[in-house]
Amino acid sequence: MSQEGIFLDTAPADRLQSDVKEKKSRSRLGVIVTGVLGGSLVALYAVAAPFVAPALRKVCLPFVPATTAQVENVLGALRARSGTLVDIGSGDGRIVIAAAKHGFQASGFELNPWLVWYSRYKALREGVHRSTSFHISDLWKVSFAQYSNVVIFGVPQMMDQLELKLASELPSTAKVVACRFPFPTWVPENTAGEGIDTVWVYDAKAFKSHLQRGMTRKTTPEHEDTPESHT
Repeated sequence: MSQEGIFLDTAPADRLQSDVKEKKSRSRLGVIVTGVLGGSLVALYAVAAPFVAPALRKVCLPFVPATTAQVENVLGALRARSGTLVDIGSGDGRIVIAAAKHGFQASGFELNPWLVWYSRYKALREGVHRSTSFHISDLWKVSFAQYSNVVIFGVPQMMDQLELKLASELPSTAKVVACRFPFPTWVPENTAGEGIDTVWVYDAKAFKSHLQRGMTRKTTPEHEDTPESHT
């Protein structure tokens, strides 16, 4: 058989092997692309979920970092105070860390785990990790009875519900500092700052008394007029 005949006979086999190699290469490329895309989606979900999930709740606390003026106003409002402090919706931990530097045993409650982990790292770096604690938790599932100072960056939709919760849980010696939005029915004993940096300071003894009076009015039966008997 001539060399030309051998070449013609082996050509289809060579093309078949080439096609098989090309298909395998495409298959491997498809697996790699699928893996990279899947991994990217998982990573994106892991990062985005803690930020998106709170927004799906009926009432959520958006993360808006406190300004330097707000931090100063909070600390100024509590300058004569000491003991335990809690920041409800602590975000990146700046209020908690600043309070710890001023002698408070400070805690923060936050739904977003990334912000909690960052807060813990920041507290460690700032040297106040022994006097701070950060918790991943829903504020409605936590009792704040152990705290004598409360800081809240709330939103209007939640303030009326939070009034009832804090009034029923806090000791009468507690102080509450509301930032950005005041409580709807409580009367502040003091305010500081202006605009978005305004803080309202409330005394627990006053708002607990207000709650008790309201409950008394609800539980006291109204006097019904009865016809006089005629004898």
